[in-house]
Amino acid sequence: MSNPQQLRYSKEHEWLSAAGEDGVSTIGITEFAANALGDVVYVQLPDVGSTVSAGDTCGELESTKSVSDLYTPVSGEVTEINEDVVNDPALVNSAPFEGGWLFKVRVTSEPEDLLSADEYTAFAEN
Repeated sequence: MSNPQQLRYSKEHEWLSAAGEDGVSTIGITEFAANALGDVVYVQLPDVGSTVSAGDTCGELESTKSVSDLYTPVSGEVTEINEDVVNDPALVNSAPFEGGWLFKVRVTSEPEDLLSADEYTAFAEN
């Protein structure tokens, strides 16, 4: 399992890109989470324009094994969802850090407990 160094991670197995100049970050689930879920067959994402709060449930991922809640690692306004993932949920498994991203948020606050790639790898291995 290789976690991109430029991302930050939550203990709920979501990843977060650094915010761009517009304050928007991209969020997805990690390869570890995608593998644990198995084949993802349905994705429910938050509505564009909705406000999300760090640590809260904002959607779900349904796989052939289970249904899992999706959490947001930061607070802010949802600016975009990945329609490609809604139409082809298998992207979550095949490209969790690229085409399988889930949604984008204009970040208003970020918790202090986000992990670096190395910290997340150690966390996920335990």
